[in-house]
Amino acid sequence: MSHEIRNLEPQALWNKFADLNAVPRPSKKEDRVIAFMKDFGNQLGLETFEDEIRNVIIRKPATPGMENRKTVVLQGHLDMVHQKNNDTVFDFDNQGIDMYVDGDWVRARGTTLGADNGLGVAAIMAVLESKDIAHPAIEALFTIDEETGMTGAFHLKEGVLKGEILLNLDTEEDDEIGIGCAGGLDVTAVAEYDEEETPEGSVGYTITVKGLKGGHSGMDIHRGLGNANKIMNRILFDTFDDFGLQIASIKGGSLRNAIPRESVAEVIIAAVYDEAFVFDMQQVVNEIKNEYKTTEPNLEVVFEKLKTAPKKVMPSMAQHYFVRSMHAAPNGVHRMSADFDNLVETSNNIAILEVGAGKLAVKCLTRSSVESAKYDLATSVQSAFELMGCEVEFGGAYPGWTPNPKSEILKVLLPIYEKQNGTSPRVAACHAGLECGILGINYPDMDMISFGPTIHGAHSPDERASISSSQKFWKFLVEVLANIPMRS
Repeated sequence: MSHEIRNLEPQALWNKFADLNAVPRPSKKEDRVIAFMKDFGNQLGLETFEDEIRNVIIRKPATPGMENRKTVVLQGHLDMVHQKNNDTVFDFDNQGIDMYVDGDWVRARGTTLGADNGLGVAAIMAVLESKDIAHPAIEALFTIDEETGMTGAFHLKEGVLKGEILLNLDTEEDDEIGIGCAGGLDVTAVAEYDEEETPEGSVGYTITVKGLKGGHSGMDIHRGLGNANKIMNRILFDTFDDFGLQIASIKGGSLRNAIPRESVAEVIIAAVYDEAFVFDMQQVVNEIKNEYKTTEPNLEVVFEKLKTAPKKVMPSMAQHYFVRSMHAAPNGVHRMSADFDNLVETSNNIAILEVGAGKLAVKCLTRSSVESAKYDLATSVQSAFELMGCEVEFGGAYPGWTPNPKSEILKVLLPIYEKQNGTSPRVAACHAGLECGILGINYPDMDMISFGPTIHGAHSPDERASISSSQKFWKFLVEVLANIPMRS
């Protein structure tokens, strides 16, 4: 890791981020980062403990003169999304993130950076370690498994926290103050089919869709980015009639909350069409690339002939219904909010596609800031796949965070932001899932707000964090802590 990172300002923030990023911390494998955070709190002599689900809580008393202010919960999540480019050799379970400075940005070499939510966690650590930052009594809440289930937030019990105000440091645009977010629902369609022997006189091909940007399926869903699974399906749609193509396997995407960047299929075609196949398919590919030339300039579709054709394939009739269900299933923005400008209300991400060995699975994440609309769109996805005979299951539901424009802490943040920056922030709800809505189930009276530094490309290897924005974020956080209201 470049030592440039530790020399960035504010050093208190970036040094803690470098320390954190040296610790592997995939979702559901947080043992090492939990131990790291407990050691950190104990070394500072602060009250440090795990709750029953393994969230880490660290308490720090108020600085002199701040004892009568309301207790503040500083909250972030310990886990990070693990994504890498196909040509990057990296072991997320055992390696720390390899970071470097690129102008105003901090990036990682070929992997996700972990700024989501590592910069928020690092900021909390820096406040806990500080000796010269004025603040009220603090409860630092480090939740687990936010990215793949919000498990820590769901299982945080009533009464563990004493704070009256919660500052969630997991927003990714520094000119935005978050007061609400979307809820989510996992939709999973599965089916089995009887494979058949590959017909004689067949040749095999690998089709690879790659070069897409990917990104956060909440924060980036409105950008018109390509979904590798939908693009792959489009290529396969009419190929049985045209070339005798049959699917042996497909593997696309890896995380529900990431827009899939790559999809790989093994197929067979009738040998008589061998010369025409790639030539004719290139016309389809060129049409797709032209459509995405602005948002996905690096999109590639590669056809590679296999030395040996796959031995078994999906039957033509099963394939007929499968590709049509995939084509019909909604993906991307479904509806924009009527209450907030430029806010996506409801969307679906066809995130993961797995086909082969007689089984298929399609895994989606449906989001909405309106609970009824979330289930309505999920039912549309369900219907598309049930029509081909899939079993469809809903799971992993989490609620949205209802905006509170009369928030007392919001009234504190606004003038501070305006004084520091000479302009007003955007007060908005976001389409991503934040833990505030879930935490509010057991802490309904806690006044919650969310803000953070600018992070682009979260959940993809293009993830990057703005250095200047992090300085702005840190200055804002420090001033907010100094102006927390008195207890009633």
